[in-house]
Amino acid sequence: MASLRDMALTIEEREEGKFYWVLIEALDDEGSEILHYRRIKSATQPQASYSSALALGAAALRRLAPAQPPGP
Repeated sequence: MASLRDMALTIEEREEGKFYWVLIEALDDEGSEILHYRRIKSATQPQASYSSALALGAAALRRLAPAQPPGP
């Protein structure tokens, strides 16, 4: 069975009123209590609102997530 990836979605306002979704993935660092992440994918076009960027980022995250069989 494939292992689940530790991914997260964040929103960056790179310029005033220009919001980009960014998908990040945790790096495995067994000896540290600090979480380190790497950028794995981000929007190429800005959105005019935080909520629009969030919705589009969530859709991108769902496309990357592996299909899971339904629970019991």
